[in-house]
Parts: sequence; structure tokens; C-alpha cells
Amino acid sequence: MEKMSWKRLLSGKRLGIEAYHERRHERTNFERDYDRLVFSSPFRRLQNKTQVFPLPGSVFVHNRLTHSLEVSCVGRSLGNNVAAGLMQRYEEEDVSFTEIGAIVSAACLAHDMGNPPFGHSGERAITAYFREGNGKALEAHVRREGGRWEDFIHFEGNANAMRLLTHRFIGRRNGGFALTYSTLASIIKYPHASTSATKGKFGFFQTEEDTYLQIARELGIREICAPEGIYARYPLVYLVEAADDICYQIMDIEDAHKLRILTGDETIELMMQYFAGERLEGIRRTMRMVDDRNEQIAYLRSCIIGLLVDECTRVFLENEARILAGCHDRSLIDGMDEMVGKAYRACSEVAFKKIYISNEVLDIELAGYHIFSSLIDLLIEAVMNPDRSYSRLLLNRIPEQYDVHAATVYGKIQCVLDYISGMTDVYALDLYRKITGMSLPAV
Repeated sequence: MEKMSWKRLLSGKRLGIEAYHERRHERTNFERDYDRLVFSSPFRRLQNKTQVFPLPGSVFVHNRLTHSLEVSCVGRSLGNNVAAGLMQRYEEEDVSFTEIGAIVSAACLAHDMGNPPFGHSGERAITAYFREGNGKALEAHVRREGGRWEDFIHFEGNANAMRLLTHRFIGRRNGGFALTYSTLASIIKYPHASTSATKGKFGFFQTEEDTYLQIARELGIREICAPEGIYARYPLVYLVEAADDICYQIMDIEDAHKLRILTGDETIELMMQYFAGERLEGIRRTMRMVDDRNEQIAYLRSCIIGLLVDECTRVFLENEARILAGCHDRSLIDGMDEMVGKAYRACSEVAFKKIYISNEVLDIELAGYHIFSSLIDLLIEAVMNPDRSYSRLLLNRIPEQYDVHAATVYGKIQCVLDYISGMTDVYALDLYRKITGMSLPAV
């Protein structure tokens, strides 16, 4: 089976400005991707987007910004470890692996930038609106125009990140953020259209399909199922996914302790399951040096992250041939050592039972559903009937970069979703209160 080539996969070419020869910089193209993302408005807005728990009051828990920064750190470690292994394996070949850590780190920064406010409940609320809510009435219009309705009934933050980073919004430059092909490919976890979605997951909307195909051709990403247009995963996607899996699992447990959903003893017992033998005894000795429960848990967390990074590095290198052939169908987390995998699954079970269905999290989901359905309803009514008096007032709230006068129903819906998905939790709630008359500006 033909394999993808590392020499072709690692490309510093930038989307939208391929023919432009930039002046030489001290920073590499991938380091510049990282900096470009950090200084962007969509990245800053992540600080006011829910990760799992409601945004903090007196106790600080993770938001999308802190989560993305931590994932980026873990991703850099994974990338550097894998690069070191590949350099030994391909020492006779003319391939530079030194930038893998920078590519993965930049992609990790961007991996959640397409997520709407209110955590994953925002995605589910959008999906529900078009699948079973008032939005269902628009299906016939979209399909009649040749639009892909599945893009809306399977709304996916990962595909929306691809759009945010590559689409030429009104007044913006060609190529969107003009990131490198390799960084962009590293965030596309599900390299196929919504019509081939499994469990509602897909990698790009209809409007960005040609862009993805351009990236795939440039990097030599294999098409593994031609009739359905399903492509192999870009190899570094596995590292971005693993960094995300490591961080959200471990940090959610730590946050649950800070919010007293889990006791200190429960948290430590859960985390200790990752270790055995001399390693476990060494950790216990170190923990006895401090009395502060939070410090003990923070130390355990760092030990676990180091262990998981080493395990995922091993799994990637052991399965590199299958990954390059496009036939590796498991996450790196799923291939970990039996004891480590068992401890990870134990954390997952506790997270589901005590965290993801806790009252605080469910309250966010309930609020998100109501706020989203109301905002989408009002905004779609406005873009579909722009000449009405109320519509004109409401459309004036939408920034100029979004195409409120799109020629198709699909385009009008996408304009609304672009606007809403870019909101912070606070902005969405404030706009909802104002346009429903629940609050008024001070006079």
C-alpha cells in the first residue's frame, strides 16, 4: 500500500499566498503560525468561552483559552518526542523533522477556535435547532439550491475552525489566516464531508471542501475511500488529538476537585491508579514533602501528563507505518499500556458520572439550548427578510465581515452561524437579554 511521504507532509507553504515569496525571518513559518494565532481576536475570545464548567466566580477553572494553551504545551512535547524518534529512524534520509513540535503546538492553539459558546452544548444546540427545531423548515430550500443540509444538522466545531481559519470573510485577505498547509491539516480530525459523517463528526463544510482538497493534494494526503471522499488523517492530527485528550481528561478532574465535586482523597486515589511499583512509591515520598492538597494534586497531574506523553509517543512511533498508510483507525490514547489505559478509563467514567452530568454543567447546557435557539431564530428571520424594519435593526448588529446578503439560503444560515459561533458566553447572553427586552442600556 502506498504510504504518505514525510518530506511532502511537512510543508511551510501558506494557504492563499502560495506564490508570494516572503522575506526571510528568524522565526520559522510554523512559529509564525503560532504567533499569528496568539495575537488574533478569535483566540483572545476563547478566554470567555466555557470549557466544561461555568465561567468562574470565586474559584478559577479552565476556560477554552487556558485549555488551548495547555494543550499546546503538551502538543509541543509530543511533537518534539516524535521528531526525535523519527530523526533516528530516518537519519539517512533528507527530511527535516525538527519543526514537528512547532506545527503541533500551533495546531493545538487553533483546535477549539471554531467552537461556539457554552462548551459542547453550543454545538448540540445548533444541531438540535436544524434537526428538530424551527430550522428544520429551511431544509427543502437548502437542498433545492444544492446546499449540504448535513453541515447544519451535524454542526461540528472542528469544521467551523477550518472555516474560521481559511475562509475569506468580507474585507479580509485570501486564505483567511494564511496559515501553513501543515498546520491547517493538523487540526482536521475528521477528513471528510458531513455527508460521510460518523457520529456527527466531519472536517469541513461544503464551502471549504475545495480548500481541504487543495491542502490534501499539496501534502500528498491519501484518499482512502474514493466514493465517499474520505481521506486519511494527516499524521500529526493524532498528536493534536492526543494532547487534547490528555489535557481535558486530567484537568477536568483537577477542576472538579477545586469545585468540591470530588474530594481530595477521591481525586488522589483516582490519579494514583496510573502508577505502580517503585514509581508509585517515589511519588508517595514526594507528596509527603508537602501538606497542601492542591499542590499534591498538581504534582500528580504533572506526573500523569508526563507518563501519557511518553505512552502516546511510543504508540505513534510503533504505528507510524500504518499511520502513513492511512489505515490506523485508533487514537493514540486507545493504544496505551494496559495499566495506563485502565486508569485513563477510570478517570473517564468518574468524569462522566460526577462532572459532565453535574448540575453546574447541565445548567449551562439548558441555558445554551434556549439562548441559541432564540438567537438563531431571530437572526435567521432577519437575514431571510432583510427589508423588514426589525430585521434592519438587528442586521446592523452583525459585523460587516459576515455576508448578511448572501445569495443562497445556505449562505444566509452560514452567516448567522459564523456570527453566533464567534461569540463569547458573555456576549451571547448579553445580546439575548437585549434583543428579547430582558435588559436595556442605561439611559
